Amino acid sequence: MSNGGSVCGPISSYSRVRILHLLFEAGHSGAPGELAIGDLCEATGLHPNTVREHLQRLIEGGYVIPTVEHRTTRGRPRTLYRAATGAPDASSPVARNKAKAAARRGDLLRSVLPGTGSALGRDATYQLDALVEHLEESGFEPVVDDRGLTVDLSPCPHAAGRPEDRPMLCQVHLGLMQGILAEAGGPLEAQCVREAALPSECTVQLRDTAAQASNRTGVAHGMA
Repeated sequence: MSNGGSVCGPISSYSRVRILHLLFEAGHSGAPGELAIGDLCEATGLHPNTVREHLQRLIEGGYVIPTVEHRTTRGRPRTLYRAATGAPDASSPVARNKAKAAARRGDLLRSVLPGTGSALGRDATYQLDALVEHLEESGFEPVVDDRGLTVDLSPCPHAAGRPEDRPMLCQVHLGLMQGILAEAGGPLEAQCVREAALPSECTVQLRDTAAQASNRTGVAHGMA
């Protein structure tokens, strides 16, 4: 994928982005959400060995989960793949371990530099630890605004890429962020990638579900 900066991680290859997009779409379609190597090859036109290589990298990163097909008939069961979204049936132990390690490093940093923590609470702080590490590993320079619940990723390292590729890239990137936050566990969700005037601008809007639930409870009590 052509881009304007150093990009690594799960979105460093457009073929990998396409595979992730297919897996996210399969999970949103209401179907079991799992795809086999053959399904991915047919959809992307990639050679099976190439797809396997990409999937292995994504599994090692905690972004994809492999399972063995349960068969009721004769035949060798296939390996099926789904995107790691943090849901009970789509949670990656690799992603959970990465989130725990990020929290430990975050605690160490906060012990050395008091005042660098988030005012959102411990669980949300640990979510941001995991999210920021993921973004930095993917070539971004995230700036988190606790009050506005935004993550500024400008300048986007994909700004010089093909404009027609950006919608899929942004959708996959948002899905990855949602999965990272869910795996870390806490009240924050990645809500959307804001529309930008320039390709180099990228801001992700977060949402604090705990605060929203509290507000709804307060309104209900006020009306009682």
